[in-house]
Amino acid sequence: MENTNIRTIVVTGGTKGLGRAISEAFGGRGWRVLVCSRTPADLEQAEQEWAVQFPDAQLLTFPADVSKKAEVMDFVQFIRQHTERVEVLVNNAGVFIPGQVTQESDGVLETLMETNLYSAYHLTRGVLPLMGAGSHLFNMCSVASLMAYPNGGSYSISKHALLGFTKALREELKPVGVKVTAVLPGATWSDSWAGVELPEERLMQATDIAKMIWAAYDLSESAVVEELLIRPQLGDL
Repeated sequence: MENTNIRTIVVTGGTKGLGRAISEAFGGRGWRVLVCSRTPADLEQAEQEWAVQFPDAQLLTFPADVSKKAEVMDFVQFIRQHTERVEVLVNNAGVFIPGQVTQESDGVLETLMETNLYSAYHLTRGVLPLMGAGSHLFNMCSVASLMAYPNGGSYSISKHALLGFTKALREELKPVGVKVTAVLPGATWSDSWAGVELPEERLMQATDIAKMIWAAYDLSESAVVEELLIRPQLGDL
């Protein structure tokens, strides 16, 4: 029988960057953490590292390319097999492809929408039956959800759409007590910035975002952070 005292968080793209930091912020507090990644080797490495860093935490991993609906639904089945309730869902997985709308290769918009929006749509619909009053949904949007910027192209389109999806969910889920937060981070150190020669203090740390997500979750039932906008101290890049 499931231990109902253990709270559960689901994080997509949970092996690197923001997803990894968020997973550790909750797992380090004794939560059961279910993550997916499209790279099995990354999942295996995460399991090995967690066994050392968080021996008392429960990390459950599943290989899935969230741009594919069938694999998202397989992940949903995996979640349902391992828990009867999800307290926190973080739709974090995403992809960035720079370019201009007028110059992008054919198929870029589809790729970005499937990964950055449709994945969150399908996973949320699949997991919501396991969520109830007091649970919390976080969608990893972006400052690109608020404003277009040069070379943002279809990435900005997909992130604007994700913010719209988040706002719709907020209105729909108010009556049942499920909180919904749009997370809107600026430039944060991750694999997307690999090889860029910038001083470390110029970008935010993934742990900064994770700390704020925990803080947003750890409020009274009567309060919700609807939008969490976080930028580097020196401004956007």
